[in-house]
Amino acid sequence: MPKLHLFRYKGALLLSLVLFAAGLVLGCLNAGILQSVVAGEVDKLREVSGGLAASEHPELQFFIFIFLNNVIKSVLVIWLGAFLGVLPVLFLLLNGLALGFVVSASGAAGADLGELIVKGLLPHGIIEIPALLLACGYGLKFGGMVWAGLFKPRRKGESGKRKREWASFLNSAWSATLWVVILLVIAALIESTVTYHLVRN
Repeated sequence: MPKLHLFRYKGALLLSLVLFAAGLVLGCLNAGILQSVVAGEVDKLREVSGGLAASEHPELQFFIFIFLNNVIKSVLVIWLGAFLGVLPVLFLLLNGLALGFVVSASGAAGADLGELIVKGLLPHGIIEIPALLLACGYGLKFGGMVWAGLFKPRRKGESGKRKREWASFLNSAWSATLWVVILLVIAALIESTVTYHLVRN
């Protein structure tokens, strides 16, 4: 299996973490402002969740919905990151905002935040969030390499080096895609079973 080269791309992975954390903080601090924007999306998600919970096999329906939703977005974020990294930046900020809003709004509504985090977020989030950060980190790196290829002046003799860098990155990006899918399968299994029953009870 091709290597991930996490250390080599640590800058992009760290930027991914910083952008997600920034979105999270902004979501927590501006829950009131975001109410009209995010609440509608949260309500739609609740409607979908209610429909899945009422189905004959809720765990299976939740698994399919969560897995497809996360995998499609994550794979797109990696490969469409080629467009100068715009998509992964938006994905990280919006997901951070949404999570920060949900936590802040739940706290304001009197919910037990400790229980929300331990039962509703941690069981699957400990795998799902790193998988999303990995996908976005690769998307950011892809965008950075395209940016450098378009705008960075080329020096003599660099052509071979750049080709090797591209080959190594694309090989690693395929590996990252595979690992992201594997991690999101595990996260969706946990969210559709463990988290589902913990939150339900």
